[in-house]
Amino acid sequence: MKLYWRYFMIHLKSQMQHKTSFLMLIVGQFLATFTAFLGMYYMMARFQQIDGFTLNEVLISFSIITLAFALAEMFARGFDSFAILIGNGEFDRMLVRPQNLVLQVLGSRNELSRIGRLIQALLIFGYVLPNSDIQWTGLKLLTLCFMIIGGVIVFSSLFLLYASLCFFTIEGLEFINIFTDGGREFGQYPFSIYGEAVLKFLTFIVPLALVQYYPLLFLLGRSQNTFFVFVPLIACLFIFPCYGMWRFGLKHYQSTGS
Repeated sequence: MKLYWRYFMIHLKSQMQHKTSFLMLIVGQFLATFTAFLGMYYMMARFQQIDGFTLNEVLISFSIITLAFALAEMFARGFDSFAILIGNGEFDRMLVRPQNLVLQVLGSRNELSRIGRLIQALLIFGYVLPNSDIQWTGLKLLTLCFMIIGGVIVFSSLFLLYASLCFFTIEGLEFINIFTDGGREFGQYPFSIYGEAVLKFLTFIVPLALVQYYPLLFLLGRSQNTFFVFVPLIACLFIFPCYGMWRFGLKHYQSTGS
């Protein structure tokens, strides 16, 4: 972790060399997500509810997914840009360094401009949590923490899976964005609105529903099943097959010769 912290500070200092540009990027990230919020707000103002969920209930889902995705992008963005590391030969240099490879890739890039999305998610949290009808208990606070942690790990695992496929394709595969950026966009609403087939896919294949839909039901009091409190922890197991894919790809990696 000491090494990762040093990487993080290097990225922070380099981005702060151009403070105005850095601040503008943060504002840009804030506004990019704010348009999605406005779209949601006006749609809910027109229809009042969607699949039985009110605006405040949807905003809880929106803020949790936005917060989790922003944190994953800030700290695991190195895997999302892994195709560049392979293409320019930087990954070959990492292989000969006496340091943990995963840590080096993680530290290769930090998207600190995602603070803009982070701020927006926290602002929505600050508004919606006290204005929701949730009867807060220790178990529900624990559920909220598990949802955020689980979301960060699942999105980071998807970035790791994306990097693993780059071992075979060299170029990045855009279809993974369906689950990363798409997961963030779709996850702003409870997954049940997309139908049973999508909900099952996001439960058993890419476990985004385990960090969003099921614990949300418990949080809102729509289910009394306490098992839903812990399903985000089950979703965290998704990182193991993704890491296995990374190890498999690394074993068969051949340098691009750059």
